[in-house]
Amino acid sequence: MTATLRAGLIGLGMMGRHHARNLKSLDGVELVAVADPGGDPHGAAAGYDILPDAEALVKAGIDYAVVAVPTALHKDVALTFAQAGVHCLVEKPLAFDVAEAEEIALAFESAGLVGAVGYIERYNPALQEMRQRIADGQLGEIYQIATRRQGGFPARIADVGVTKDLATHDIDLTAWVAQSDFKSVAATTTRRSGRDDEDMVSIAGRLRNGAITGHLVNWLSPFKERVTVVTGEKGALVGDTVNADLTFYQNGQNPTNVWESMASFRGVSEGDVTRYALTRKEPLKTEHEAFRNALHGDSSNIVTMREGLNTVRTVEAVLESARDGRVVSL
Repeated sequence: MTATLRAGLIGLGMMGRHHARNLKSLDGVELVAVADPGGDPHGAAAGYDILPDAEALVKAGIDYAVVAVPTALHKDVALTFAQAGVHCLVEKPLAFDVAEAEEIALAFESAGLVGAVGYIERYNPALQEMRQRIADGQLGEIYQIATRRQGGFPARIADVGVTKDLATHDIDLTAWVAQSDFKSVAATTTRRSGRDDEDMVSIAGRLRNGAITGHLVNWLSPFKERVTVVTGEKGALVGDTVNADLTFYQNGQNPTNVWESMASFRGVSEGDVTRYALTRKEPLKTEHEAFRNALHGDSSNIVTMREGLNTVRTVEAVLESARDGRVVSL
């Protein structure tokens, strides 16, 4: 592999245009070719010939590819790159279902290639800092993780419901923050917008480390909310990924409640609150830097395809739970 990595991009839609912008400015990387059978609707690849497919990208002589095509096309495109010996960053989710995700992950592992999934939320400064602080023991044992991801309907989505499009972020970041996979899920969905797929989902889960989780996700709210709350024995960390803010609520050391009717309560008390000053770097740039570094041997900050497979498996369990009205174990 050359010192300057030769990158290719397939998919120039709403997400692909942002990948193109980052690839063109990424140190140590040259964007040499782009592909999209639909052309370049956003003008993201001015000066490039728009190639028709993944095979054409391979022929352009690339070291790695970024896949930003619709989810239903991930398997065929990713396998084309795996068979050609091309490393690959695939937009989330890894595949449309578990069988396809398993096939992709196995293909890259068997070929000894670097394969990653584009879960951009992991690279939000608030969550990167949160993950490090939890790993350093700031919260002690993790008791609960709760997320809220609400907003308006994204017109770009036509092939999946809100669970596969948005809740997949929360499932991935929850398992990553806690460093523990899901053990079981119970979910409820509803359809209110007239689409075939669900547009609201409520998920209750339990991780293998014993922590419980709750996730409210929809694209029918007239405001945008992206919040992750992790509660542990020493306090709680609250991440707002819209504003890249992180706040720590510490458990108080001394009882402060003198309200007589609450005197018998022996829980935690309010302590100091700290809002951290973070460097607000674009998450997608951090994601691209992490994948570039993985190609040079440091894979510590990528979402592996095996992790992406586990997330697809959990998402499928969520939809099964909502359909059958029961708790589903993983």
